[in-house]
Amino acid sequence: MMRGHSPWALPLSVLAALLLGLLPLPELLAPLRPYWLALVLAYWLIETPDRVGLGFAFTVGLISDLTFGSLLGEQALRLVVMAFILQRFRARLRFFPLSQQALAIGGLLLNDRIIAAGLHVVLGAPTLRIEFWLSPLTGMLLWAPVFLLLDALRLGGWRGR
Repeated sequence: MMRGHSPWALPLSVLAALLLGLLPLPELLAPLRPYWLALVLAYWLIETPDRVGLGFAFTVGLISDLTFGSLLGEQALRLVVMAFILQRFRARLRFFPLSQQALAIGGLLLNDRIIAAGLHVVLGAPTLRIEFWLSPLTGMLLWAPVFLLLDALRLGGWRGR
């Protein structure tokens, strides 16, 4: 029996990712904060490409820029690049086991950091500290639990993977 898809799963997960990004962390843990929005967007791009695409990534990125007070368009650009790469390789990535998906997501998050660092260089912003590069590792480690949680939210229950 096929379970119905929850129409509220997508907006609630994006809102939760925005709130997790705003959650204050101790200074020691702040560099380990995963890019929650990228993880959530990656899930939706892989699982429901008919609902989520480049336009959605751009819109969520602009909302994120406004929410976090960052340079307008920075996160939008980063998320659109990630969405484009995910759309391009979705057919392969979708059928990887979660451990291999986590490695691919880690690579995408590292690519996101490279884009952010490049923007800082181009705009003459302060150089990023070495801890800046730890976040993709955290995101990679959290991919499986995030994927399973969002899958349960979307499908209305747990499924084997």
